[in-house]
Amino acid sequence: MAGPPLAASHRSLGQVPTPKALVDFMVGLAEAPKGGRVLEPACGEGPFLRAFREAHGTGYRFLGVEVDPLALDLPPWAEGVRADFLLWEPREAFDLILGNPPYGALGAGARLSPERRKAYRERFATWWGRYNLYGAFLEKGVRLLKPGGLLVYVVPAGWMVLEEFQKLRGFLAREGALEVFYLGRAFPGLKVRAAVLRFRKGGKGLRLYDAEALGQGHPPLLLLEEPAWQGEMVRFPHEEALTLEREGLPLGEVFRIRFAARSPEVKAHPLTQTRPGPGLVPVLTGRNLLPGEVDYETPHSGLYFPKEAAGLLKPFYATPHLVVGHTRHYRVVAAWDGRAYPWREEFHLLPKEGVRLDLEALVAYLNGPEIQAYYRGLYREVVPHLTRPMLERLPLPKGLVSAR
Repeated sequence: MAGPPLAASHRSLGQVPTPKALVDFMVGLAEAPKGGRVLEPACGEGPFLRAFREAHGTGYRFLGVEVDPLALDLPPWAEGVRADFLLWEPREAFDLILGNPPYGALGAGARLSPERRKAYRERFATWWGRYNLYGAFLEKGVRLLKPGGLLVYVVPAGWMVLEEFQKLRGFLAREGALEVFYLGRAFPGLKVRAAVLRFRKGGKGLRLYDAEALGQGHPPLLLLEEPAWQGEMVRFPHEEALTLEREGLPLGEVFRIRFAARSPEVKAHPLTQTRPGPGLVPVLTGRNLLPGEVDYETPHSGLYFPKEAAGLLKPFYATPHLVVGHTRHYRVVAAWDGRAYPWREEFHLLPKEGVRLDLEALVAYLNGPEIQAYYRGLYREVVPHLTRPMLERLPLPKGLVSAR
């Protein structure tokens, strides 16, 4: 959320102040006809309304919506509405909507009442999985635009690739034309990578710009134009990586991909112990996964499980298989678990029937520089972890795989 530095209570609402240079850049992308309605959701003090008026002048109808009464502080020329933007229903549509919507995962741990969660789920067609507030703000903003209206938001870049935003990407593709300006690390003190979205209601297609050098005075660079975009993952063009995909086999055609037991599932199992003992081995975590090897000794999880019963936790634990890191900060890390231990984290890959692998060469390839360049080339630092679709598309050289 746009606004001044925040108290702890405000942070719980997902508020993040927007640097002035970023506000100015976004206002430079914004436009509205004279007399048009201009809206800033989650407005706080209205930094986007103020900047737009300073850049474009008067003669517009300005309105801000804010759920936090302590944050709402608009100038007299703007109308302020205290309301939950996601449940608010104005009588008129808008020519321009711009701002920095709040961020926050809407999974089971989110601070939402059951009634509020139910209301959100009923209203948003893009809600899926572990959704996020900014996804709902995007859908709501698009629905409030007039035909031909413009939306300019800054949001975390994860929507470009994460599975929980696949419905949102499809919705945006159906509703209009989208320009994405990838900023990278745009908020001081925060690890989140951000992107500015400029959405025109009506029309079609996607344009992707590199805007990471804005702070050095360099204009955005057009990287990609997809007139027929239908909501697929938004990836960066990287010729070497795309060549690997064209010439290789998708990993998803070679392996069945599973995910580890979650922490609550492991802790709740009656065979799980918190102290070592006869027949017990450590439940492994991502910290036990190293490039090309597994640390079987260090009990990072603090949990222990009978080695011979590992398959009771997840059936695939009972078979030696490939383990690939889920969150390794923009790297691919893989190792073969030849001992078939119990795990609490990571992707677990089992070769499909009829597939024969050069395991040593495969593990070396997955940890090697070629695949790291592939990963960073297509996804940069949009998210710090692999998703299942990203892993499924990861290309394997045909020489490493053969049929039995």
